[in-house]
Amino acid sequence: MSSGLFVAQAGEGERARPADRILKLAGGWNPEDFAREQILGLVRQVFLSNSERPVRQVVFSAVEPQTDVQNLCWRVGEALSLEKTGSVAVVGECRQALQDAETYAAGVRTSPISDGSMGLQQAATQVRGNLWLAPPAENQGDHLTTALLHSYLGAVRKQFEYSIVVGPSAAKSSAATAMAQFADGIVLVLSAHHTRRITARRIKENLDAAQARLLGTVLGDRVFSIPERIYRRL
Repeated sequence: MSSGLFVAQAGEGERARPADRILKLAGGWNPEDFAREQILGLVRQVFLSNSERPVRQVVFSAVEPQTDVQNLCWRVGEALSLEKTGSVAVVGECRQALQDAETYAAGVRTSPISDGSMGLQQAATQVRGNLWLAPPAENQGDHLTTALLHSYLGAVRKQFEYSIVVGPSAAKSSAATAMAQFADGIVLVLSAHHTRRITARRIKENLDAAQARLLGTVLGDRVFSIPERIYRRL
């Protein structure tokens, strides 16, 4: 597997647990700040560290279907939009963005994403500044074809300088591999509690066979213990 990127994720809306609030008051380790630092490190490693093979469109795919990829993608998009002045789109149904009433209260504008050859009409919503939320590709019939996925991702690539795509589970759908083939690469989101090594290895082998670029792995639900020195201050 490629080098792992370990991400500590705070909950939706970054609401701190009671114990976390105690740590803040004690002037100790702040899990929310730590999570933001990890997200920023992920953004810089994936999008900003490779000048020879620039990365502008990345698919994030969980191994386990129950792993939250939407929130991770939204936070990556937020961090990237602060690092870059170019337009950034998060492609997918992100609850974190849709639940933010203040974001949409002022009346946002939409930007059409169309592909005449496929008859595809979609609209992206500007959340703020250079950060956009784009819907996923619509099903035509009972499933998404590889051609449709590639066409839609191509339309997104033309309109936005950077795009973070919420992909389906790599273990459950071949669409994740098809998307990774067209994008600049894929980041696999593992579960520290549920993902089996053999499953992750099989997915990597499938990506290699499809010549899809694996950019890294993330532990999406890792729990970091509180340093002992913090306990002494409580």
